[in-house]
Amino acid sequence: MTSPASEIELSIGGMTCASCAARIERKLNKLEGVQATVNYATEKARVSFPESLTAEDLVKVVENTGYTAELPAPPKTDVQVEEEDPTRPLRQRLITSIVLSVPVIALAMIPALQFTYWQWLSLTLAAPVVVWAAWPFHKAAWTNLRHGAATMDTLISLGVGAAFLWSLYALFFGTAGVPGMTHGFDLTVQRMSGAGNIYLEVAAGVTTFILAGRYFEARSKRRAGAALRALLALGAKDVAVLRDGREERISVDDLRAGDRFVVRPGEKIATDGVVEEGSSAVDMSMITGESVPVEVAAGDSVVGATVNAGGRLVVRATRVGADTQLAQMAKLVEDAQSGKAEAQRLADRISAVFVPIVIALSVGTLAFWLGAGTGASAAFTAAVAVLIIACPCALGLATPTALLVGTGRGAQLGILIKGPEVLESTRRVDTVVLDKTGTVTTGQMSLVDVHAADGVDEELVLRLAGALEHASEHPIAKAIATGATERVGELPAVEGFQNLEGLGVQGVVGEHAVLVGRARLLEEWSVRLGEDLATAKKEAEDKGRTAVLVAWDGEARGVLVVADTVKPTSAEAITGLRQLGLRPVLLTGDNEAVAKSVAAEVGIEEVIAEVLPKDKVEVVKRLQAEGRVVAMVGDGVNDAAALAQADLGLAMGTGTDVAIEASDLTLVRGDLRAAVDAIRLSRRTLGTIKGNLFWAFAYNVAALPLAALGLLNPMIAGAAMAFSSVFVVSNSLRLRGFRSANKQTV
Repeated sequence: MTSPASEIELSIGGMTCASCAARIERKLNKLEGVQATVNYATEKARVSFPESLTAEDLVKVVENTGYTAELPAPPKTDVQVEEEDPTRPLRQRLITSIVLSVPVIALAMIPALQFTYWQWLSLTLAAPVVVWAAWPFHKAAWTNLRHGAATMDTLISLGVGAAFLWSLYALFFGTAGVPGMTHGFDLTVQRMSGAGNIYLEVAAGVTTFILAGRYFEARSKRRAGAALRALLALGAKDVAVLRDGREERISVDDLRAGDRFVVRPGEKIATDGVVEEGSSAVDMSMITGESVPVEVAAGDSVVGATVNAGGRLVVRATRVGADTQLAQMAKLVEDAQSGKAEAQRLADRISAVFVPIVIALSVGTLAFWLGAGTGASAAFTAAVAVLIIACPCALGLATPTALLVGTGRGAQLGILIKGPEVLESTRRVDTVVLDKTGTVTTGQMSLVDVHAADGVDEELVLRLAGALEHASEHPIAKAIATGATERVGELPAVEGFQNLEGLGVQGVVGEHAVLVGRARLLEEWSVRLGEDLATAKKEAEDKGRTAVLVAWDGEARGVLVVADTVKPTSAEAITGLRQLGLRPVLLTGDNEAVAKSVAAEVGIEEVIAEVLPKDKVEVVKRLQAEGRVVAMVGDGVNDAAALAQADLGLAMGTGTDVAIEASDLTLVRGDLRAAVDAIRLSRRTLGTIKGNLFWAFAYNVAALPLAALGLLNPMIAGAAMAFSSVFVVSNSLRLRGFRSANKQTV
């Protein structure tokens, strides 16, 4: 019988790559009864463990693996508090490295700059780069060595260390330190002792290039927690509480369950509660995804952070703090991010195989030349040359340059790519889950149809109804007023306007007493619908649209149909997604009739409707459990957790900050066709990175036999590195030619 498991979340420090996360995960999972997942992006470990273990035991295991672990600090309620930038130390190392490395590389590559004691100036400038700036690589390499692992850090530390230490040997014990020493341009392949050669530019250059790549990666990785900060920022900051019949402004943090508070039109509802007084329309789209505001009255439940679009409400708080729906959504996002398997860096996977081979080759080279009796100096030169040539400068450029060009081109097309880890998913995605409101549709109510009774002028229906609705603040009223203005021009004045909460509006326009609203409003005035109008109303409602009735002078005269309209480019975008081999699925919190109507209009066959945020996450998980690689496209707060859970999250830039922060790609224009371009561009960028990595290694691998044979001179080493770097940059620049599939370019 196993003990019941407890769950804990640890903050992990010291990870430098995805393989570090995998190593910690393996160590924790070796403990009996422990189930752990470690996320490199969020630097957190979620651990389920039996009662026989304590949190301190888990921390000790992580520390014995060579990393740090601690229980996360309680979250700050004030989201405005400035956080310390964790990328700052890396940025300082990078800037220092650039400033010191540029002259070192220039002196080594341009003979005209090589004055009498240039080599000693190079040593002075390169030493801080190799020792201080490259310290994170050396530290990580030592940690890896202690655990019998080899990663990118091992390769960098070995190559940089070998180049620097050999340069020290050549300067102090060889002939490289003599006044007037220069690096010539002799390209002849010949065996040499190497005592007159220095490789300081290799040590400094490699450090700078790799640091640049790490810095840009760290910057994108830091955004992992931004979705949670954005979610917390959505809530109201203060609230008007009723105390002894008077309103008193207090911080939301001080609100308690049972408190009564006032919500005016346009304000956010402070927390989850029940309406005690008043009635209004509440914009619930962030929770439900429903495009139509929900009418609430006394006795109805309301959710914190939703917006009161209509009248004054008095609400009794039922849930506060961590119990609210907003807090639960934040938890959903965090769970999804923690459980999301990060794509391991390609360079690390290659390094895991490449590094042991290089070390074995270096040791074999040393043993062979010592055995061949060529002398210790020549043998060590060949062995160290293997390590130096194996550390490719271009490896540090391979990912950052492709990302820089790819993301730059994406930005021009309205696509923001957050980091290298998102690109791996785009290649494997086979299913695209699309939110409806604000993604496939505009997310705004608009007047889509007008039905006038027999013998009634359609323009007159619009003029009278539009004039009356123009005086109302209700979102549906605004849609009717806007539509009427667009179709008939300026609207007449209204007298005796009255807003009838939950029913509609009434007033006098010209000589007519006009009613606009629900069927119940007309019933109260004993106005019956004619057969043609009743049919129009039913057809509209069957499609999930909102039917608004218009009557004047005691007779029903028309039906106005209001709906969230499909974006004109959505159908084309769905076709584009299918051409990429993707299966579209429409997922929405709206009702099934609306969802099916929209899906039929754009060409989507699979529809999942009437789902809450938690259910959206479950749908994504279910598809993933079926073996599908899922991309999610959404724009609302209610999509954030699903965007984080999906293998690839795409947020509409016209949507909420929470959705944008939780996603991997942001589509700035709000045009769904940009999703097609985003996936095409991401796949192209990933292909470029893979090509860069291949050539970054290939040039150096080709030179390894020369190094092992003792035939490598500084010029060949420099040329191989420079050529591979130039090739990588040139290959990356080809991404500038990427074109959108939506525009005909000449």
